[in-house]
Amino acid sequence: MTEQPTNFEVLERETERIVKELDIPPCPGILAKFNQEFNAACPDLGRLAALIGSDIGLSATLLKTVNSPFYGLEKKASSVERAISILGLRTSANLLRGLLLRRAFPAASGSAMERFWDTSTRTAGLAAAVAARLKGVDSAEAHTYVLFRDCGMLVMLRRFAQYAQLMEHSAAISGAQFTRIEDARFKFNHARVAFALAQSWSLPEPLCWAIFYHHEFDLMANNPLGAKPANPKLVAFGLLAEQIAALHTNQGLCPDWIGAEQFVLDTLGIEADQIVELSEMVLETTAA
Repeated sequence: MTEQPTNFEVLERETERIVKELDIPPCPGILAKFNQEFNAACPDLGRLAALIGSDIGLSATLLKTVNSPFYGLEKKASSVERAISILGLRTSANLLRGLLLRRAFPAASGSAMERFWDTSTRTAGLAAAVAARLKGVDSAEAHTYVLFRDCGMLVMLRRFAQYAQLMEHSAAISGAQFTRIEDARFKFNHARVAFALAQSWSLPEPLCWAIFYHHEFDLMANNPLGAKPANPKLVAFGLLAEQIAALHTNQGLCPDWIGAEQFVLDTLGIEADQIVELSEMVLETTAA
């Protein structure tokens, strides 16, 4: 299990070390500029659109994604500026981050990478659909969180030749046990590596800390984080989305679900019987 950090300055230095030693992709230039404009007192929509439009491949992918059935737009967006206007700045920022993460770790890099993206994309899509039916969970933020939550695996897969074999067993054991195995074999675990990537890409702090603690359900339930703004709803929601994805593929209960079910229910304010109902509703939506 990831140790609860008591000295956050030490953790910040460790994050810098992880970025250097594992050669984590730096924040893409377009995203850095987008983040700067996005965080301005009065973000300029035209300037944001121009930034994305300067990259033909990225703007084409953005428009294709926005105009897909997932977003259900009545009238398709014909320009990047129109797409951002329709989606809103926060949703557009989250979508951009996800697209750039896929670019940094293309599925064509190998079969393990391809399997990761198949699972992660399916779960993230379900997450957004489930979030739309829950109070207090932002669909775009939930989608981004689920995409980035395990992205440390992508870094370790690229860095360690033996990691692909370990990844094959990740769905069969609890997340806490998996991170202990990672630490023992590689001196790193995917939760801390994903946290380092999310921070270096300037993702919102609550989302970064939710990534760091995404297997620490007991710690999140006891709220030990002090001033660090981890979002427990994202941690709970990530496991809910994973469990619903498992139900959709007839895999039964996730290894983490048995011990963390009550944390999920309490944090999200739902009842156990609602999970099957949510799963069936989302299945109908995604099959339509």
